[in-house]
Amino acid sequence: MNNLKDILYKVTIEAVHGSTDLTINKIEFDSRKVSNNDVFVAIKGTLSDGHQFIDKAIALGASVVVCEELPTTLLDTITYVKVQNSNQALSFLAANYFDNPSQKIKLVGITGTNGKTTIASLLYQMFKKAGYKVGLLSTVKIMVDEVEYKATHTTPDSLTINHYLNEMIEVGCEFCFMEVSSHGIHQKRTESLHFEGGVFTNLSHDHLDYHDTFAEYRDVKKSFFDNLPKTAFAITNVDDKNGSIMLQNTVARKRTYALKTYADFKAQILENQLTGLVLKINNDEVWTKLIGSFNAYNLLAIYGVALELGIESNEALRLLSELESVSGRFQFIISNSKITAIVDYAHTPDALENVLKTIEDIRTNNEQLITIVGCGGDRDKTKRPMMANIASTMSDKAIFTSDNPRTEDPQTIIDEMEAGVEGQNFKKTISILDRKQAIKTACQMANPGDIILIAGKGHETYQEINGVRHDFDDMQIVQEILNQFEK
Repeated sequence: MNNLKDILYKVTIEAVHGSTDLTINKIEFDSRKVSNNDVFVAIKGTLSDGHQFIDKAIALGASVVVCEELPTTLLDTITYVKVQNSNQALSFLAANYFDNPSQKIKLVGITGTNGKTTIASLLYQMFKKAGYKVGLLSTVKIMVDEVEYKATHTTPDSLTINHYLNEMIEVGCEFCFMEVSSHGIHQKRTESLHFEGGVFTNLSHDHLDYHDTFAEYRDVKKSFFDNLPKTAFAITNVDDKNGSIMLQNTVARKRTYALKTYADFKAQILENQLTGLVLKINNDEVWTKLIGSFNAYNLLAIYGVALELGIESNEALRLLSELESVSGRFQFIISNSKITAIVDYAHTPDALENVLKTIEDIRTNNEQLITIVGCGGDRDKTKRPMMANIASTMSDKAIFTSDNPRTEDPQTIIDEMEAGVEGQNFKKTISILDRKQAIKTACQMANPGDIILIAGKGHETYQEINGVRHDFDDMQIVQEILNQFEK
């Protein structure tokens, strides 16, 4: 669909200068990628304003400019479309350009603070095992059935989303499971998408560097459910105090899941060990390879989605028992000397507490638990002392180190973490700036049978320092160090 008039369908237009009856090549919001007959969408970002690059885009061949503020000088050879919100406009332009692929696939969005990646990735895995062609849009990777692409954001930009959805349609995918972040919702990236269903996991302290208040963060998540169509389903975790809030105004089919309260999909943990979880879901017992109560919630959400999408209950339970854990989500190895090293993406206070509670549930208390944790730079600073407090309270030893310091001084981040440590826990903590050295120190401190938790980065294979990404993989490094010690 390459006629400008057609791709402007549903865009809230305030003014047009020039003709809309023209053929366009493609859509871009990065002026550096513009070529002849492109539409350039000027977006006001957090770091730069696309309106400053309108002249550059025109010089590179843009024939159409979509913007919130018209330039003072308008060229006769260019069509200018003034819109209310450029992000929202881009969402509809992208969907129309690719002929609305989300309407031709069963798209399920997963939102919440923790669990999005696990649920989306395991649903992809489950439906592949069930014999379907499936797509995945996640923090870890993008999958177009069997073909993998690198992911750069939790929720990609509108052009990327629609591009990959279109590719999924072309190879015959029936389903797509997608992480939906609060940033993505707030920046209207999902506005034009047609969802078959939505899942709410939980809500805790995160992204308050972006959202001014917790209430705003919650309401942005809620708006995703408010906008679901009548034909969709909305599944929410009612053990979370915000779970029922998500369903208040939705017209979608309402479904609930819980471990502690009455729900449509209810589970009881019968066994929780390093070998896996035994759950009673509704009235059926199932053994799974995943570990921890947080994964019991994830598995319940997956079970609920599977049933809503037409998989029979017995088949859904069988598939649950075959699912393998997701990279960097409670991923563990046990060394020859019986030291257990766990790598987890926990980068919020709530997620760290959940992982430490899970370890508490499966440990014997005859071993020591050593936790390595850092906090990301240029992100929510208020969680730093909370993370340190949780790590030092719930571990036998806590090592504070660098995560992705980005443009901040890593020592300053650690200082802000240390401020959260309570007096009785001082002796349990040490700070080591270099992350590799921190992991090495933990391995040196560990005795046979001990547990090392490396939290915060999970699946990431880099460390970002002053805008440069350096190769760094927690799991790979801890394996190498433990192997060296055992030679």
